[in-house]
Order: sequence, then structure tokens, then C-alpha cells
Amino acid sequence: MIPVILSGGSGSRLWPLSRKQFPKQFLALTGEHTLFQQTLARLVLEGVEHPIVVCNKDHRFIVNEQLANLKLKTQAILLEPFGRNTAPAVALTAMKLLNEGRDELMLVLPADHVIDDQNALQRALALATVAAERGEMVLFGVPATKPETGYGYIKSSNDALLPEGISRVAKFVEKPNEKRANEFVQAGGYFWNSGMFLFRASRFLEELKKHDPDIYDTCLLTLEGSKHDGDNIEIDEATFACCPDTSIDYAVMEKTQAACVVPLSAGWSDVGCWSSLWDVHEKDHHGNVAKGDVVVQDSRNCMIHSSGKLVSVIGLDNIVVVETKDAMMIAHKDKVQGVKQLVNTLNEQGRSETQNHCEVYRPWGSYDSVDMGGRFQVKHISVKPGACLSLQMHHHRAEHWIVVSGTAEVTCDENVFLLTENQSTYIPIASVHRLRNPGKIPLEIIEVQSGSYLGEDDIERLEDIYGRTVPGVSIKTIAR
Repeated sequence: MIPVILSGGSGSRLWPLSRKQFPKQFLALTGEHTLFQQTLARLVLEGVEHPIVVCNKDHRFIVNEQLANLKLKTQAILLEPFGRNTAPAVALTAMKLLNEGRDELMLVLPADHVIDDQNALQRALALATVAAERGEMVLFGVPATKPETGYGYIKSSNDALLPEGISRVAKFVEKPNEKRANEFVQAGGYFWNSGMFLFRASRFLEELKKHDPDIYDTCLLTLEGSKHDGDNIEIDEATFACCPDTSIDYAVMEKTQAACVVPLSAGWSDVGCWSSLWDVHEKDHHGNVAKGDVVVQDSRNCMIHSSGKLVSVIGLDNIVVVETKDAMMIAHKDKVQGVKQLVNTLNEQGRSETQNHCEVYRPWGSYDSVDMGGRFQVKHISVKPGACLSLQMHHHRAEHWIVVSGTAEVTCDENVFLLTENQSTYIPIASVHRLRNPGKIPLEIIEVQSGSYLGEDDIERLEDIYGRTVPGVSIKTIAR
């Protein structure tokens, strides 16, 4: 069995914590480790191989770092230039396996779900394996115990030909209103669609070719044109752009006659919005969840999250308050599904707060915007041991670097020199420069930029060890 971890999407319903460049699966929302790390860690089981991860190419370095933090390994990472939903992602993975002469069972899992009961998961996997070995297309369904309007539903029916405990998929139902959701719960036989699947690679492609040949044919061409770099596969952008944007449900599961449901009663949640995140957290005796520097007074059933500032609330009921360094979101808990539309509105306005946090992560470390004005900007830059920024120049700004801790190797035009704590240097406009950490501890510097234009697109990158440019070719980019 090979897990296929789908790590796409931006988790916009959990804005402002989740951002496009650092979405919810890479956040530690329910414990010490991130949702992505939790997903991989629960799959360290006998008979389960190292996973294949499918993610956006912009998240490549985040994925590798979070894997390394837990000493987890993958078989491969498929790097998508942009999302095309789940069916193409799984099709490319299945085709890759068959090209290598392999036809294992594929356990398809989103990277951002919570599962509390590991033993229940293992029991469901064992039951699903029996069906998948017989050629069935297994969907894990969570018994609908309450009228949730944020999930899609599956209606099941009995099939004597299936192993005991497994039912046939009768129909899929889109996210219902509260009245219909209540009817489903009362009727019984309905499951929430978990978005988790198990099937053999060849069976998935057989059904895909039958029911959605456009995806099948486009993915074949896409994989042929994709670039293999060790265990990484960079999906060909031009061909992939022609691929239909379709989920596994629409492309295959709603059309095949082989879809069946294995019950999953394992404390599952897709933590898809602030109310579902409230559901999975421990609460105080008034039903409040408080994270960070929070003081709650005379309030009930609230979710209060502080990322830095003191947040105090008085006399609230069923309210969500989320504070980050650059944004605050306040919503009634019954209306949090509307956060996605709010993010769409912010995107239409060109607001950067939907894309990145103030602290922006890069393969070499991170930078955090501390202050800015008309002709200046101050950043805190952290460079990991052994890492370095690209060789670059700016046309409109100069920079002053002050070393706070660690050792910096500075390249400025023809000069290469070391700076230690409390030392500083000046990088003039149009100077070719680079910052490297040659030490064993993180390098922390304060960078003061000054000039007529301070945008991140005023970077002419000349050389980069992370493959973000073609060496020797000047490319303007928004990424440092």
C-alpha cells in the first residue's frame, strides 16, 4: 500500500492563519506538529510504504523541511505548477507507478485532516484492503452523526456481494442546507465524504479512462513532458494547463459501478473552517477555546486565537476572533463558511494579506517585515546554517545589514568578507551581492532598506542554488 498525500489548496476558510504561500496543512493547528506531519506520521505502519506527496511547486521547500524535522521519507514528490484538483493529481501518480512496473494499492489522503483514533483507522484500512484487492473503488465515509452543512454526503445501500461491514455507494449529495442535513442524519445510512480513497493504481486509471478520457489523455502527455529531478517530478506546465480541473468524486467515483463505502469512526475532521477547528480542541467550562495571549471574560462557546498581541474579549457568544501580525478576523461561529468569500474579495482588491504572512518562508530561512515607511523598510532576516540567498542586485534600493547573532559571509561586488555579532555593512544600489551563513547556528540580521522603490520585484537574480532561476540569466522575481 502506497499513501498518496494530496497537499494542495490554500485553506482559505482558515484565513488569516492560513495563507496561499503557507496554507493550513503546514500549520500546527491541533498539536505540536503540523497537519501535514501528523498525516505522514500516522502512516508509519507495517505493510505501508513511504508516501508519494503531491504539492504545489512553491511549497517544495516547506514540504522537505517538515519531512526532515520528523526524519520522515517519501518515495517521490510531484510538484504541480498550479492546482487542477484531485483527479489529475492521482492520475499522474498512478501513471508514474505503472510506468515503473508497479501496481500497488494507492491510499489517497488529504494532507490537512485530523484523525484521533489510530486503532480505528487501522481497522478501517484492513477492511478497505479486502475490498480494494477485489477491484473495488473504496471511499472512506464518516458516519453522519449530526447535521453538518460543510461536508458532502454519501448515501449507502446494502450489497450482499461486498464483504461484511462495507456498503455500496448509492449516490453522492452536495453540501446540503440544515434541513436536508437533519433529514440525512435521521434517515441513517448517510456518511460524510472524507475525501479519502483506496484502490489499485490500474483500477483507478481503468475507470478514469472510461469515465473521463480527457483527464486520462492529458495526464499521459503531461507526465511524458515532465522533468524528473531525483525523487522530484516537476509537472509540465504547458500540458498540465490543458487538464480539466476535476475532483476524484466527479471524474470517477460518482460514475463508476464499483464505488463502495468503508465506515471510518476515528475522530475524523477536515478542520475546514474555524468552527470545525473549535470542535476538535479542548474547551474551558464555558465552551471557549483560547490560543495564545488571550483573556476571556463572561463569554461562551468562542474561539479566540492570538498570534502575538494580547487579545481580550468580554460578553461574547459563539464568536471567532483570530489575530495575526498583519490582520484580524472576527466572525460569528455560524457564519465562518463565509471566510472563503471574504478572502476572494480581498484577492480582488489585490491585498497581499491573503498570500503571505509578515514572516515569509524561503528555502534558505525566512524574513519578517518589522517596519516600513515611504522610503524605508526594516526586516528581520534569519538564514539557516549552511544556507545562502541568491546572488542578486537591486536597481532602486540600498541595504544596510546588521548582524545580531551568528556569522555572515557577505559578497558585495568583488569583495567577500565575514561579519560577526554587532558588525554591519552597506550594500549600495546596483551592487551584486549575496548573504551566506557559513556557521553552525542560525544567522540573524536586521536589514534596513532605503530607496525610491522597495518592492520585492526589484530583485535581479543572477545565480541561485535552489533552482529558482537559470544560472547566469537575469530574472526579475517576487521571490527573494
